[in-house]
Amino acid sequence: MKIRISDDALAIACGAEAVAQAFVQAGAEVERVSSWGMHWLEPLVDIDGTGYANVTADQVRAILAGEAETIGQIAEHPFLTRQSRLTFARAGKTRPTSLDDYYASEGWVGLAKARTIGAEATIKAVLDSGLRGRGGAGFPAAIKWKTVADATSDIKYIVCNADEGDSATFADRMVMEGDPFMLIEGMAIAGFAVGAQKGYVYIRSEYPHAIAKMETAIAACAHLVAPFVVEVRVGAGAYVCGEETSLLNSLEGKRGEVRAKPPLPALEGLFGKPTVVNNVLTLAAIPWILTHGGEPYVAYGMGRSKGTMPVQLAGNILYGGLFEVGFGITLGELVNDIGGGTASGRPVRCVQVGGPLGAYIPPSRFDLPFDYEAFAAADALIGHAGITVFDDTVDMAQMARFAMEFCAVESCGKCTPCRLGSTRGVETLDQIIAGKNVEANLELLSDLAETMKFGSLCALGGFTPYPVMSAITHFPEDFR
Repeated sequence: MKIRISDDALAIACGAEAVAQAFVQAGAEVERVSSWGMHWLEPLVDIDGTGYANVTADQVRAILAGEAETIGQIAEHPFLTRQSRLTFARAGKTRPTSLDDYYASEGWVGLAKARTIGAEATIKAVLDSGLRGRGGAGFPAAIKWKTVADATSDIKYIVCNADEGDSATFADRMVMEGDPFMLIEGMAIAGFAVGAQKGYVYIRSEYPHAIAKMETAIAACAHLVAPFVVEVRVGAGAYVCGEETSLLNSLEGKRGEVRAKPPLPALEGLFGKPTVVNNVLTLAAIPWILTHGGEPYVAYGMGRSKGTMPVQLAGNILYGGLFEVGFGITLGELVNDIGGGTASGRPVRCVQVGGPLGAYIPPSRFDLPFDYEAFAAADALIGHAGITVFDDTVDMAQMARFAMEFCAVESCGKCTPCRLGSTRGVETLDQIIAGKNVEANLELLSDLAETMKFGSLCALGGFTPYPVMSAITHFPEDFR
């Protein structure tokens, strides 16, 4: 009998440690594995493939006696069978820091292939895949890599942006806690392709489990990725450090504030050297692409949005968790069919996609396909693909105010539109909520949002107008 229980942060938060200990005390052998990503079922116990959901310690003896209710074969659960798991193919199946498990599941095949075909062919494989940055910008990964590869320098760097700070996002954390070797392999392939000697993983301090897993995994596989060297750096958790130039400043020991571009980090990045800055999910997709080829990856997705996206379902949702699927699935399918609607049982009023700076989208727009260009055309953004669901009790005027206040608190202060605009935005929204000169203040707020959108140095100030103006556009009744 093989008993598997996740040791990722969410499972632990739900009581997985106590459950695992109860199994051990009952004389059972327990294996700690990565999470399946079906978070509403945690703690989820896997016994020879059969699942037991929301397990507590006092249920352990009944489970061992075969008297407890099961959810059937986990791998056959509808939430999983509808997915196209490429990046998360090992989720729920392997021990996170076991090299044996990683080797047995196509681990290091991509790196070996890259070293066989050479740097130029490796970059071409990434180009052929159509892979775009999964951190939010959607910039073609291969273009960034080629720019760094073509740059002349005595040293180059790979920087993994693991400063996952958006609401409803946890895919980066799941990679680092559940499949850290995959991320390291992706970084090593990138390093080989562009001629980089060292890589840094910048993780925010709020993720101690991810930090511990990454450090353990790096030590275990250092000989396999050599001469490339990987190091973890811990950030203090400033939201703006999710922006690549702020992150680089923080890595250098400076204040985390935005740099004006140009120069681009690809030419003058970390310590003034050519640097590839990629998100966790971007680098985590690389081993699969090198192993299987760029063309099979293109088979997933639509338009210019190629491959799969690990969508994170959170907020007031019945079936919260990670759902990896090809681009093109509609928002309605994700929220209602897969997510099951609200956990409260009340009607969905809106969803926010892309974190606290993403637009609020009403059910009337749930036909919107999950695609970078389709979302951009709708004045929305995919971002890191986190979806926060709200029911009909939400006050959208307060949510708009929250967006402005969030920007004001998290602004690095480098540029005036973000620093002052967000503060004035909060003041203006307070006037609107109080019913003072509503129409005039709404007009003023619209003008302010336009200035922030086009005048801010980075996406923090530039994207704050998305939630504010979408709330006003789709839910005008909450502002009057």
